[in-house]
Amino acid sequence: QVRLVESGGGSVQSGGSLRLSCVGSSISGGNFAMAWFRQRPGKEREGVAASTTSGITQYHDSVKGRFTISRGNADRIVYLEMNRLKLEDTATYYCAGFLLRAGDLLDPSIYQYFGQGTQVTVSD
Repeated sequence: QVRLVESGGGSVQSGGSLRLSCVGSSISGGNFAMAWFRQRPGKEREGVAASTTSGITQYHDSVKGRFTISRGNADRIVYLEMNRLKLEDTATYYCAGFLLRAGDLLDPSIYQYFGQGTQVTVSD
């Protein structure tokens, strides 16, 4: 059974940093693009950052220059380094993997698998 497991969430003060990790298991083959999404209370899930196995990355405008997505040595691992965190970054962050079809890498509908999420809370 395919699983994506996130870790690294927590509480941090505004301006601080956190690093999220996601490990995929029981996944093989294909262009295993991986991405991070977030969902704030009352809001739709939005794409934060994405990375393909060929090295293409894409970021939401609101996190450019602050967040960095990277892949681990095994291509079923993805990290999200989050710096200069803001109050509005507070959300549940989800890892996603494996493209169902080509499209905008920050569109959740093109991914087959999602993790259970990890909470990030930024406070004053």
